[in-house]
Amino acid sequence: MPRACWVYILASRTRRLYIGVTSDLPRRWAEHQQADGRSFVGRYRVIRLVLVEEAPSPSAAIVREKQLKRWRRDKKLRLIALSNPAWDDLAELWGWSIGEGADPSTPRPGGPLRSG
Repeated sequence: MPRACWVYILASRTRRLYIGVTSDLPRRWAEHQQADGRSFVGRYRVIRLVLVEEAPSPSAAIVREKQLKRWRRDKKLRLIALSNPAWDDLAELWGWSIGEGADPSTPRPGGPLRSG
């Protein structure tokens, strides 16, 4: 049975967007928080988790990620506004945190609910 994966959108304070896919959302989020200026996420501080969708398999997640990346910006903004009108940082709402020297693989409380 394929394991679930997550498609997610990160945003900067100026609403620059990053779309990604992962099978371990807390770990990937923590990696983004620690990104340096050589990466897109680090350079533009695209670290606020504003949208999360569960996919039933890695291949389905990749298909959805590619679909979202093909969308025009205004369509992406509408999708985020439908599920997160205030553009809240979902990781913050779920109580995720990362301290100095924190291990990104350490589980944190809260998070998206799995469907089914």
